[in-house]
Amino acid sequence: MRWALVKVCLAVTTMVVVAFAVPLGLVVKEMARDRAFSNAEREAAVVVPALSITTDREQLERVVASAGSDDGMAVHLPASDGRAAVDLGRQRAADADIAAVRKLGRASTTEVPGGSALLQPVALSLGTVVIEVYVPESETSNGVGTAWAVLAAVGAALVVGSVAVADRLGVRMVQPARRLVEGAHELGEGKLGARVPEEGPSELRLAAVAFNSMADQVVQLLANERELAADLSHRLRTPLTVLRLNAASLGESPAAEQTRTAVAQLEREVDTIIRTAREAKPQTAAAGPGAGCDAAEVVRERMAFWSALAEDEGRKVRTAGVDRPVRIPVARADLAAALDALLGNVFRHTPEGTAFAVDVHNGEDAVIVLVSDAGAGIADPEAAMARGRGSGAAGSTGLGLDIVRRLAESTGGDVRIGSSVLGGTEVRLWIQLDGREPVRRGHRGAVRRRRRALVGRS
Repeated sequence: MRWALVKVCLAVTTMVVVAFAVPLGLVVKEMARDRAFSNAEREAAVVVPALSITTDREQLERVVASAGSDDGMAVHLPASDGRAAVDLGRQRAADADIAAVRKLGRASTTEVPGGSALLQPVALSLGTVVIEVYVPESETSNGVGTAWAVLAAVGAALVVGSVAVADRLGVRMVQPARRLVEGAHELGEGKLGARVPEEGPSELRLAAVAFNSMADQVVQLLANERELAADLSHRLRTPLTVLRLNAASLGESPAAEQTRTAVAQLEREVDTIIRTAREAKPQTAAAGPGAGCDAAEVVRERMAFWSALAEDEGRKVRTAGVDRPVRIPVARADLAAALDALLGNVFRHTPEGTAFAVDVHNGEDAVIVLVSDAGAGIADPEAAMARGRGSGAAGSTGLGLDIVRRLAESTGGDVRIGSSVLGGTEVRLWIQLDGREPVRRGHRGAVRRRRRALVGRS
């Protein structure tokens, strides 16, 4: 915007300067020419009284010599009373031009080598005398160059001044707009304290006021949402207490121990939700160097939890890629919640005895977690991935895959559903390590190539 304003101002000012300077320069040139011929007319007028008194050649020569500088004047006397025509001084004009002026009786100018000549007729008793005054070309352009240089300097000063003024105006407009853009980016990145100074032109001030008001409303809405989440989570404490007491009376069987473990984990998750919702600022996923967790350790831990239930249902379980640390920029609790959602779907939507596996592939720029099963598969993967639509089965809310999706997208990765080597469904969780933009659905070929490369390296 700033440079566009400067360019427009430069173009407009240049056009105005040219429109005024060119005609003014021509007027100056014409005025210099008129001044030179006016001086020539005054020189010719000096000779006229002498011509009216005498026609003696010697006296006229003295008058011409005193009136004209050097050989700049000539007098052409006509022939009369048997006397031949007399030419005094140096003649530059052609005989035809002199004869035409004598015949018409009007002054005239004609071009001669090195300048111009003024031919001034004077009617006397002996006939019409023509006075010729030579006007050098330097006289007709005297002072024109200086005047043009002054006009050019004034025009350049006007152009430079207008550009400077336009630049200052552009800065005054661009800086508030730039601060507004930066504030919008900061707010979009989750910096809820981002505000914009309410300054600049009136339109930008109004935009800054509207932005700050919007940011305040966003903060208030998030605060209300956190309070609501905390209140709703707090309501779960009573049924959880009842469930914990009932689980304590189940005895010491593996299923009872598993139920008590699940209830304890559920209580911890509810407490985490309440603490997070009560905080002044929303928590974010792991960020910064050294943050995150060991994906291999989390997978081993969650598989140890689900393996007891898998053993009860006769399911074969396989894990791969968890024998060495795999660091990812994701909080441990978030990854555990995503794995529980995926493994819970396997137990919920496949019959007992169906095998499943979890594979971790560690690459240079991404980590892939594959959860596959030997079930019947998903007929419509696109519908299953649609936010909030669930899998289509009874009692499905779609929140499980939504948790996994948010986890992947927080790192710049994504989630895909396909067919597994076991014959059923395969959910691929792509966790980006370098914070790149997520791979879009239109780039499936690139995704497959990167996945094959990662699998080949692991």
